[in-house]
Amino acid sequence: MTRENPVWTFIKYLSLAIAAFGILFPPYVIVANAFKTPEEFTDKSTMSLPDSFLNFSNFGDAFVQADMGRAFGNTLIILGITLVLNVLLGSAFCYAVSRFKFKLQGPLVGLFLFATIIPQITTQVVNYKTIQGLGLTNHLMGPTLLYVGADILQIYIYLQFIRNIPYDLDEAAMMEGASLFKIFYSIILPLLGPATATVVILKTISIYNDMYTPYLYLSKPDKVVVSTALMRFFGVNSGDWQMISSAILIIMIPTAVMYLFLQKYIFAGVTSGAVK
Repeated sequence: MTRENPVWTFIKYLSLAIAAFGILFPPYVIVANAFKTPEEFTDKSTMSLPDSFLNFSNFGDAFVQADMGRAFGNTLIILGITLVLNVLLGSAFCYAVSRFKFKLQGPLVGLFLFATIIPQITTQVVNYKTIQGLGLTNHLMGPTLLYVGADILQIYIYLQFIRNIPYDLDEAAMMEGASLFKIFYSIILPLLGPATATVVILKTISIYNDMYTPYLYLSKPDKVVVSTALMRFFGVNSGDWQMISSAILIIMIPTAVMYLFLQKYIFAGVTSGAVK
């Protein structure tokens, strides 16, 4: 048994420690400052702990001042419509591509891959003009239409799962007189449960964390979402940082809880079909 080079071992653990610090430091700063009073934030270092972790007044004030109730409501509306359409359209597209042979089968899948290499910033003018032409600026359906587009990861996940479903099920249903529509919604879609859970989780996190799209298309105060709600604490030259930290912590909790309980679906869905 060969002994590992001590220099390499030191470098390996040092890199792991630096990576862990880079990941854990921002949440630590947010938690430390979320419980501070304005006087504590002014007089103490940003990295110092608060005098008490029982100071919850910042959270109540942040929830009210940022109109978090409306923000969560608008976000849920966008998420609900987007996820339903993404699941139905994405799974139906992958079912057609994986089960039927036609001339444009390869190019259709290739178009999704090609779209991922186009910088998103280069398409923003066209996207904005399109949404504006539809009269959907400052309307929740504006960003929803942009989110509905299926990405290559979603296509990959559904394709891997559908290809693992035996075609014998389709043939047996056809012999019983079932239409392709009924086969898809009665047999295939229920079997895509793990894939759908993975797509829902990844899409939810992506939309929930997106600030650019709502900031660009939803400028009215009553169209605020959780990501743009933080902008209410920024002034021209400064920001109310302990309130911002409290608001960030409120926003972080739902996604953190969801990820902790459902992370097994993410790994299962992304890696399914990677190893045969």
